[in-house]
Amino acid sequence: MVRRIDVTGADGARLAAWDFAPEPKTPGPEERPGVLLLHGLMGRASHWAGTARWLAERHRAVALDQRGHGRSEKPPAGPYDREAYVDDAETVLEQLRLGPAVLIGHSMGALTAWQLAARRPDLVRGVVICDMRASALGAASQREWSDWYATWPLPFATLADVRKWFGEDDPWVERPNPARGEFYAEVMAETSDGWRPVFSHDQMLATRATWARDAHWEELAAVRCPALVVRGIDGELGRAEAMEMVRVLPHGEYAEVPDAGHLVHYDAPDGWRAAIEPFLDRVLSRT
Repeated sequence: MVRRIDVTGADGARLAAWDFAPEPKTPGPEERPGVLLLHGLMGRASHWAGTARWLAERHRAVALDQRGHGRSEKPPAGPYDREAYVDDAETVLEQLRLGPAVLIGHSMGALTAWQLAARRPDLVRGVVICDMRASALGAASQREWSDWYATWPLPFATLADVRKWFGEDDPWVERPNPARGEFYAEVMAETSDGWRPVFSHDQMLATRATWARDAHWEELAAVRCPALVVRGIDGELGRAEAMEMVRVLPHGEYAEVPDAGHLVHYDAPDGWRAAIEPFLDRVLSRT
């Protein structure tokens, strides 16, 4: 069972959170340690459904549609900077009384997670950082993304076309990846002329501008709780940088998932679970 909860963001933006209820005959959510799941750029809370279901067997698992994404509000004027995303996550933890929680973040969501952990150690007991770099991506990265968005053959006539294009025909795809096609099919909505993304390309570019421009090593070093850095073998986070992130983190650990790219939890869900579950068990069992 999944229950939607509307939460008010730090600046009044309406945010949609999804609470994955425990199975019957188990303790209620208020008796379970909290876990907040934060998706990546262009993602949505539903991308965490597989992870949230097994987490909900023992924990209170909540997945958030972050601003500009999914069912949450998409303010035309923003803001879409780092401060706004971190403020939202902080507000969600407080309003839902989840903290101190473990934050599980993928890509952009991982950056939000470690920035919040650095700012509010009282709200965060552990962090899982999935395939997100701490170094700046550079201005060229923004241009590449803008050019990539221009190649999308919008609108898509069918969801099958979405799956095929992102899984096979996308110029960024080196080899067919059905999981990638499914990932993007979940962020499309049917409109009068076909299927289009539920997010704005301009808002996504504004969102990633901060980490394209800035590095985030100082905030990483300020994370005092246990932190697990996870990368897919073929992901965007290289092994050398991942190991440096582990070194910089005061209580850093490392895991990698074979047969996975950037979308680790989609590409290899079993490997993903095997990589993070022991860490979660250790952190969440502590009083």
